[in-house]
Amino acid sequence: MSTTPWAPLARQRARRARHAAEVRDLVTELGRQDFDRRHPNAQFGPVLVLIASYLEADNIGPVLKAVPHEVHGLQVSTLVVVDGGDDGTEDIVAAHGHYCARLPVNMGQGVALRLGYRLADAHGARYVVTIDADGQNDPGEVEDLVEPVIVGDADVVIASRRLGVDETSDRLRRSGVVVFSEIVNRLTGQHLTDTSNGFRAFRIEVLRDIELEQDQYQTAEVIISAASRGWRLDERPTVWHPRTSGSSKKGHNVFFGAQYARVIARTWWREHRTGPRR
Repeated sequence: MSTTPWAPLARQRARRARHAAEVRDLVTELGRQDFDRRHPNAQFGPVLVLIASYLEADNIGPVLKAVPHEVHGLQVSTLVVVDGGDDGTEDIVAAHGHYCARLPVNMGQGVALRLGYRLADAHGARYVVTIDADGQNDPGEVEDLVEPVIVGDADVVIASRRLGVDETSDRLRRSGVVVFSEIVNRLTGQHLTDTSNGFRAFRIEVLRDIELEQDQYQTAEVIISAASRGWRLDERPTVWHPRTSGSSKKGHNVFFGAQYARVIARTWWREHRTGPRR
């Protein structure tokens, strides 16, 4: 039986991929168990604000304080998934009276959010809004962002700093927002202006359907997967604030751009091969 020179390398990559998947599954299950210990009788309101946080103890308090308790007559619950770290973020969440699940090690925002989506579905949320922990998003905008989803005009709504106000000063990052939005729009047939914004609202049915596997830089994966499966996407203007303190965990601009492009390519190829599923 003949083999190509690349066969051993392919097998090694496959073993590494299986191992990484097993680690993700184990850490995610430990996070779910942590949530169950903290909140044995949890029942979310119809709207869940979901925050993935890694070493944001200096920033997350004001964010949690600003999350509304009700939008459009619906109760709002808040869940923070602490993505590892040892800065005591979970204590701050508890002090504000919100739900928390803690992963024992840092796995990436994508893993933390996927656990949050799983918990949202298991504990009664009908709509999920993801918001950053660093203060760049305004929780006061949650009501406007989620409105099209609640009234049935859209299935996914993405906040757009290009339609609103971008108060940051990084011109290269701003240019990247334009370039990547154009690429994603060409691949999906959408007309979105800010495809790298993590401030989003979903119907829970969307999160049950779309395929999410990226550990980090997963915003494009959400959009491409949802658009490929026929869900209706819309956007709302937002004010994009500078970080309250600290620095981004996404890496410098060149690294972030390269990783984001990789996610776009991999997700489009995956969805292109499988075709529409709705």
